[in-house]
Parts: sequence; C-alpha cells; structure tokens
Amino acid sequence: MFLAEEATEVVKGFEPFDFFMLALTVILAIGFVRLLMARPRKNLFAIGFTAVSLGLFLFIDYVMIFEFGLIRVKG
Repeated sequence: MFLAEEATEVVKGFEPFDFFMLALTVILAIGFVRLLMARPRKNLFAIGFTAVSLGLFLFIDYVMIFEFGLIRVKG
C-alpha cells in the first residue's frame, strides 16, 4: 500500500507529447474528411484505415485528458 502511494505524482498541465497527440488527431480528422469528399473514386481501404486510426486516437485523447489529466504514475 505504501509503495502505491509513492508511485503516484500530481502533475498540473500537459506534457509536450500531449500536444503532439492532439495535433496528430486533428491531422487524421482532416485527412478522413478529405478521403470522404473524394469525387471520382473513393479508396475504401484508406477510408477504413483512417477511420480506425482516428477512433483510436480519439479514445487515447479522451483517456489522456479526462482520466489521467491530474494523476500520473512515475515510471
């Protein structure tokens, strides 16, 4: 029990990697919209791959901001 208390650290704000993850999520969202708006022929593999990637990045951003925003584990 005492080891678990020592392993946590209160951190206020974001780390630089958090902003990088948010920027990549925005870039994926822009790319996904562009793939959906393609007129002559749509690349279904690219749309599916981007949709899965965007879903994963959105989930990671949610966890990063709302779940681990204040308490981080020392490593």
